[in-house]
Amino acid sequence: MKILKIATAVLALSTGMALAENPMVGGAPMYEDKNIVENAVNSADHTTLVAAVQAAGLVETLQGEGPFTVFAPTNDAFAKLPAGTVETLLKPENKDQLVKILTCHVVAANAMAADIQKMIADDGGMHTVSTVGGCDFTTMVEDGMVKIKDGMGNVATVTIADVKQSNGVIHVIDTVLLPAM
Repeated sequence: MKILKIATAVLALSTGMALAENPMVGGAPMYEDKNIVENAVNSADHTTLVAAVQAAGLVETLQGEGPFTVFAPTNDAFAKLPAGTVETLLKPENKDQLVKILTCHVVAANAMAADIQKMIADDGGMHTVSTVGGCDFTTMVEDGMVKIKDGMGNVATVTIADVKQSNGVIHVIDTVLLPAM
């Protein structure tokens, strides 16, 4: 009888954990069994990012096996760029620059917020993150929030962390990360 009670408790606990849901992003549910692109296209807050990923020809890559950690800037983050920047980057002749910027938002790992915070703590308060695009950014924690300083000195804040995907994780950020020029 005691074994049955323990087994029932373990089953209830594991079922509860399995039912834990990803945060909503851009008014849409994010599904752990869908890949980064399949989820991103449903977020009303990421239409600019999706358009940029399509223009850069990165859809197939981000639908790949991964694992990927994507720092996903919102539409508002893109709107902070100087007027005309997004339109210019989306032009076919600027594809290489767009690819560079977008791949600087991707790390070839499955890094959850707790992992990032541990790396920051282990490195004495700041941790360098190397991206797929060849950018080295500095991560830190301020006021309990993970922040990322890009190559131009801009600082992005992770506003929604740990959005699990079938091929990695998305962390929503409020600023577009730029490589050093």
